[in-house]
Amino acid sequence: MPGQKGISPKVKGIFVTGTDTGVGKTVVTGCLFRYLTQKGYSVITQKWVQTGSNSLLSSDIGIHFKISKRSLNQVKEYLPLILPNVFKTPASPHLASRLENKKIDPDKIKKSFRSLSKMFDFVIVEGTGGALVPINKNKLLIDIVKELKLPALIVAGNKLGAINHTLLAIESLNARKIKTLGLVFNNLWKQNSLILKDNPRIIKALTACEVLGNLEREPDYEKIYKKFIPIGNKILKRILKNG
Repeated sequence: MPGQKGISPKVKGIFVTGTDTGVGKTVVTGCLFRYLTQKGYSVITQKWVQTGSNSLLSSDIGIHFKISKRSLNQVKEYLPLILPNVFKTPASPHLASRLENKKIDPDKIKKSFRSLSKMFDFVIVEGTGGALVPINKNKLLIDIVKELKLPALIVAGNKLGAINHTLLAIESLNARKIKTLGLVFNNLWKQNSLILKDNPRIIKALTACEVLGNLEREPDYEKIYKKFIPIGNKILKRILKNG
């Protein structure tokens, strides 16, 4: 999987963050993984802090590979780098860490990312929960994103209340001078269609963050991926332009 000759993008990493937990970060990360791989890049996904997981297959990484139609056997040797912190407790990283008496070491996270970035063209990092998730009482996950100078891709759950959540996520990234590649809306089930259409419009009007597109929430990953391809095109163009 690592290192295809002749491809050397300047942007080595992408951080996929969300406006909340359960908004579709995992699916978007998996789709981007598949898209960039099909474009000829060597790609790996990473989850700095995985919580609420009892097995690799049920982890977010497992879903990334399922969407991308890749086998986890291909990356067995890299698993300690791909998943540097794993907790069974379904909670915020700081709480899961405290309850299981295992500290989250920011230096270990940065070292694992840098190791993978030397072997792959792209490392797509899926965040945990929303943009301002703590890993301990002194540090947020987003602080590591800033230290590594990674651009962020925002995933918003499109529903009533998404405007406030999305604006807060954008402001938190802007305050730390973290570049944003854009915003993907995930339409959640049983929502007012007028709200679903208006949310992207008002966010586009209020911010400089590019709205890359909308995805429908459904269980068929193939259908989702086909709808993601135009979004993937826009993301890659922004990566190459801003790299």
